[in-house]
Amino acid sequence: MTKPLLTINDMSITFTSPDEADIEAVRQVDLTLTPGKTLALVGESGCGKSVTARAVLRLLDKNAKIPTGEILFDTGSGAVDIAKLKSDSLAMRALRGAEISMIFQEPMSSLSPVHTIGDQVDEIIILHDRLNKKQARERTVSLLDQVGVPGARDRANAYPFELSGGLRQRAMIAMALACTPKLLIADEPTTALDVTTQAQILDLLRQLQDDFGMAMLFITHDLGVVAEIADDIAVMYLGDVVEQGDVFDVFRAPKHPYTQALMNSVPRLMRKAERQRLTPIKGTVPSPKDRPVGCAFTSRCPHAFAPCPTVRPERTQIGADHVARCHLLTHVREEAMA
Repeated sequence: MTKPLLTINDMSITFTSPDEADIEAVRQVDLTLTPGKTLALVGESGCGKSVTARAVLRLLDKNAKIPTGEILFDTGSGAVDIAKLKSDSLAMRALRGAEISMIFQEPMSSLSPVHTIGDQVDEIIILHDRLNKKQARERTVSLLDQVGVPGARDRANAYPFELSGGLRQRAMIAMALACTPKLLIADEPTTALDVTTQAQILDLLRQLQDDFGMAMLFITHDLGVVAEIADDIAVMYLGDVVEQGDVFDVFRAPKHPYTQALMNSVPRLMRKAERQRLTPIKGTVPSPKDRPVGCAFTSRCPHAFAPCPTVRPERTQIGADHVARCHLLTHVREEAMA
């Protein structure tokens, strides 16, 4: 068994609202990432995917806290509990960018508009690897060339607004890989791109992962992308991981009603005579303020029954690496044993 690189145990994240009440955005999440593997975190907007990822880098808002759980990261010389580190501590700054990097969702708002692409990549290299300006620029040009930026040396002197969306995203990837991190977090890195550029970026990420042997936490709501790039999948709903496991097992036999609903809402190619209407998920994701006491999916689940609104379901083991939180699984198992 490969030793886990990142292990999240029983992690919850709360935000303090203006009325000083704590709102639970993420509830008792358990995730594991191993070197060289990709874990996809999927779900609708507002389900807690980005908040979970930002907690790993301690980039949460000032009114956020991690009241329970641990985020264990293997540095090679021992495990560090990131949940106990302050966001501005020297220990956290040493990890951020060097050991753990992130590709943010929208490069135009994540890159500085008043600094060139080269200067922004140079800064990370100088900070973590202690190279001089000339050495850092040579590595920057090499990285930009490696991620497929044409005319890398000239592009290094360009500002973000002078580049296309695809080139800005490639520059963000180069910045994230500047110090060869062990863990790369990609927060919907292809959402704003056309399908051709999206395919190129996914191929690039797979190739770079093979080259560097890094683990990747890939956040998306596109199940087609998940099928193409992920080894494992965790499905989130309203801050809960409702189902997780090997991507093929989950896609072949989804057990949680929310995962099933996501799969059923994906458009499919059909002959004209076979065409059917899409099956959308009725309703919307509730606000964390209105979180049900029991199963988070209760208000939208077509199979909800007596215990769902009031009792949170336990994790049920379905296969060796496949688990789900659903009262239906427990109910069916109890009936089979009766």
